[in-house]
Amino acid sequence: RRYPTVELRAETFNGSTHVPVPSDSAFLRALLLELRLVDEHVFLEQRDTCTRINHSCVHSVSTAAGELWPVLAFRKSGLIYACVPLVEGSLEPRPPLLTVCGLSQGLALLLGIMDYVSPSRKNEAELSAKVGQLRYLLIQACPLGTPLNTNIRSLNSSFEDIQEMPVDKEQPAWRSSTYKGKPQVHVCITEKVKCMQYDQRDVVDTWQVYGAVNCKCDIEGSAPNVTLSLTLPTNAPPLQDIVVHHCVTSVDPAMLLSTSAEPLHDSVYNGPYKFPFIPPSDSFNLCYYTSQVPVPPILGCYQLVEEGSQIKITVNLKLHESIKNSFEYCEARIPFFNRGPIAQLEYKVSYGQLDLSREKSLLVWVIGQKFPKSSEVSLTGTVSFGTPGKEHPTDYVCTGNTAYVKLYFRIPDFTLTGCYVDQHSVQIFVPGKPKITASRELISSDYYIWNSKAPAPMVYKPLLD
Repeated sequence: RRYPTVELRAETFNGSTHVPVPSDSAFLRALLLELRLVDEHVFLEQRDTCTRINHSCVHSVSTAAGELWPVLAFRKSGLIYACVPLVEGSLEPRPPLLTVCGLSQGLALLLGIMDYVSPSRKNEAELSAKVGQLRYLLIQACPLGTPLNTNIRSLNSSFEDIQEMPVDKEQPAWRSSTYKGKPQVHVCITEKVKCMQYDQRDVVDTWQVYGAVNCKCDIEGSAPNVTLSLTLPTNAPPLQDIVVHHCVTSVDPAMLLSTSAEPLHDSVYNGPYKFPFIPPSDSFNLCYYTSQVPVPPILGCYQLVEEGSQIKITVNLKLHESIKNSFEYCEARIPFFNRGPIAQLEYKVSYGQLDLSREKSLLVWVIGQKFPKSSEVSLTGTVSFGTPGKEHPTDYVCTGNTAYVKLYFRIPDFTLTGCYVDQHSVQIFVPGKPKITASRELISSDYYIWNSKAPAPMVYKPLLD
């Protein structure tokens, strides 16, 4: 979808540095080239030079009129989600990403579209129907180029339903309907932890925590006021990189300026984290945040060594003492790339059980819902392979002994930062006693333990100054 009003504003703001958005077909060709989906094996200086190392999904797309920047684009489940945010100012020199408001708005809108579309990815007919409805949904979500509601799933898919405007003038645009019944608020804090562990002296282990606070407020009134507070334990690391939903009416500016790009110091904002807001009708993410936690939840060591036609593997995992030992699930998956099917397997596990996938190319170590009292588990084994076939997994990064173990787990009623919502701190300025339900969870996301007996892949190494 194109917005002529936004393109006119861009031309006014950017002045002589303005680069117009090309035709749809030309933009698509340029974007596919930038994302390495065409001419992947051809070296293109403007795309592949070492001076252009992308650390985010913000791209500079080369067009006939010049470099179009910023273009927000990412791939998920075989689909490309992209938009061109407005920069309210000159593009030369390029402003810092954190100062471009349109980037966070565009990302929120794309994530809302992805959340609406992706569940139907495997059903082509359902996917086509949903994509066809996007035209009408965007009229509600983003009528003139500024996102008003990024929760696409909460919108009406019928064009006839969106002609009516709210009768109450005080009702904000993001409250598409009014609720009748007993007031209740559901809050869920979801933290995801990413981790890269190498067990090598020359490579530093890295881990990151990303949190999201999801709310569903069933409250009567056209514009109810709610205040929610996030609480941290004493001496816990502060929340950083906080991004709030547009329904939040006011926050302390220092809260939004606390960034993980700078080292922690005494002046960093450490609360209170209060969010007054007028909630949308459906569920929404009130805010996102990161935090620099001191340790990852599970420490691991993986060793894979080839001995003739066999390989020997050793995996050791240890649950950190500060982590709640109560999982909904916890398992380690050990893939074997660029090899044939597993023909012979001898193993010993100190805890849990080991399963072989149907394709015989993946070991699944099911640890279960608890670690033992020692908080340590181990797996040793010898594996030999048959003749490789086309159906077995390949990977350009994991060649030779470069391999990894990937952890999957979920810990209910726990967050790595210790962040929680005190139910008594939720304030709702409506008649009646509301029912408050609060929950939290910690989920693994891209949690890798690399083979310490092989070189760590360069793409995962931290960049040296």
